[in-house]
Amino acid sequence: MLLHNKSIIIPVSKVICRYPRILLCDPAKTLLPNFQILENIGLSRTDLNAIVTARPKAILHTKVQDTALPSVHYLRTVLGSDDLVITAIKRFPLALTYDLQVYAAENVRMLLQVGAPDATIRAFLARQPRTFFTSADRFRKVVRDVMEMGFDPSKYRFLWAIHAIRAMSKLTWDKKLEIYKKWGWSKDEIFIAFERCPGCMMASTDKIARMLDFLVNTMGWESSYIVQWPIVISFSLEKRVIPRCLVYQYVAEKGLVEEQEDFCFTKWLMYSEKKFLKWVVKRYEDEAPEILKLYRKHLNEANGSTTSILRKRDVI
Repeated sequence: MLLHNKSIIIPVSKVICRYPRILLCDPAKTLLPNFQILENIGLSRTDLNAIVTARPKAILHTKVQDTALPSVHYLRTVLGSDDLVITAIKRFPLALTYDLQVYAAENVRMLLQVGAPDATIRAFLARQPRTFFTSADRFRKVVRDVMEMGFDPSKYRFLWAIHAIRAMSKLTWDKKLEIYKKWGWSKDEIFIAFERCPGCMMASTDKIARMLDFLVNTMGWESSYIVQWPIVISFSLEKRVIPRCLVYQYVAEKGLVEEQEDFCFTKWLMYSEKKFLKWVVKRYEDEAPEILKLYRKHLNEANGSTTSILRKRDVI
């Protein structure tokens, strides 16, 4: 069954499962006005469908009629672009339910006061709006903590660090610290890694543990090396790290890696999939023509699949 209003078509069964009380709503007083507001904001039918289905309780609540347009007005004032406003709403639909003059404006001013560039704030607000939506007191404490860690407010990583800390409870943060310490990292090394790549603290506790287990026990990496490249924690273990590292081990064991070349992190792990395939096939096509097949095998095994997901044309 579908709920539709002209160009708006919403799958009712999904919405009812998430928000049964919608059946008690007055279509003329609540649903239709809310749909019209969302349409007027500029959301496409696909975007509106996804947002309402994901957050029906918040988006179809009568409160949206009072908060949506002021929220959009604030976002438009700060972001300066309707496209960025839509991006922010799609990233965090609940932004439409906040009084952003209370929950965002002061936090944006705070960042400007400590030296964060206006352009950086705008870009981050569009990409990670939820980071900003909290009380000024809570946000101020996070900003202070990040600055005490040595982050430079003029750098983009300053906002990523704020986002990382805002994204988890202190209990979760402490659990992640303990995992790193268990693998021999000092407190200083953890914070050096966090400063270089805040994303290393945003991975789940399970992923951090599995990643370190593979890098230390399979690859033989020292913690000091991982601290230099903490972005590796943010990569997919199954889709990137395991298959690429195992292929590196293969060519190294065959003596195809120059001693002075060693493991080039940028080429082996930073390259996009397409760029990596082109590079690795071209680099070893004479000495190890089987390398693409081997890579495919490790990739499928790491992902628990026997179906090939790479084709020769992907690397040409």
